[in-house]
Amino acid sequence: MPVLQPIIDRIARNETISRDEALAFASDPALRADLFDTAAEATKRFASRIFNICGIVSIKTGACSCDCRWCAQSAHWPSSSIPIHPILPVSEVDAAAEHAAAGGITRFSLVASGRKPSARETRMYAEHLKKLRSTNPKLELCASLGLLNEKDLALLKEAGLVRVHCNLETSERFFPQVCSSHTWEDKVKTIRAAKAAGLEVCSGGLFGMGETAEDRIDLAFALRELEVPSIPLNLLDPRPGTPLEHAPKLSEDHFLTTVALYRLINPQAELRFAGGRLQLSEYAVREAMRIGVNSAICGSLLTTDTMGPTAEAERFMAAGYEADEAMTEVLERSGGIDCEEDAVCAACAS
Repeated sequence: MPVLQPIIDRIARNETISRDEALAFASDPALRADLFDTAAEATKRFASRIFNICGIVSIKTGACSCDCRWCAQSAHWPSSSIPIHPILPVSEVDAAAEHAAAGGITRFSLVASGRKPSARETRMYAEHLKKLRSTNPKLELCASLGLLNEKDLALLKEAGLVRVHCNLETSERFFPQVCSSHTWEDKVKTIRAAKAAGLEVCSGGLFGMGETAEDRIDLAFALRELEVPSIPLNLLDPRPGTPLEHAPKLSEDHFLTTVALYRLINPQAELRFAGGRLQLSEYAVREAMRIGVNSAICGSLLTTDTMGPTAEAERFMAAGYEADEAMTEVLERSGGIDCEEDAVCAACAS
């Protein structure tokens, strides 16, 4: 099918498709082929061809006071049976970071359960970051620690933090239907505080919670407005014991349409495979990479798995992307890493 060149030309002028156009693409299956091919062209022209893989460690797990209906870490859903542990010792986190670096990963994130860290916890996270910066200076350090203010973020940045992760999850309209312990705007405030502190931002969505295509599109435009450079694309993998355990899975067609629209709306962003992606067929994985996905979060994401970094890298290279220097060295190493043994550590994608 032909690439819709006027859309590519608008993207080149730093413009984008309109909300009405996005809704039309989402609602009309007859437009899918044109949409996908146009998104593929936008990916080639405007997105990085060097794939990026982020490794994560769950530095604090479970017993979360938030009532996010999708999350097995919430204390509100005790039957979800998620293991609980307090903040890990520095030595364990450092070992996870070294393992990630040995797998060719150059970006590493600390992920903690909880609405927001206490002042004591924030200081502990800062100490962990300082240690990681000293022992693994080549790693770009990220963190997903809940709702943070600019003062907390300044402390973490001084300790070595480069990027803050805070998923908006869905549209502002739909968010109250899946969480009441905090607001969508609370998350936006954290993103704005991170940017004000001079930090990069990573924020994306969780799809398949009962939201509409309109909600997914509105989130894409919100992320564009916030100028988010890294966008994780999570698929709900319903967890037993949570209110969404019986939610119907989002179809691959709807997921791929979402990927294509996110690429056209956020042409230069890193669109990341994240939680739930192992539900996808081989076709859907290849097509998602062709039309927009150019990076990934890697490891065991606590409630849902991904592939190891070597396997992820091989997929990206087969799709026409290039590896950075660190990953190239790993791929060239004889004997490589055993992908089945290659989960960085338990962690939560949200």
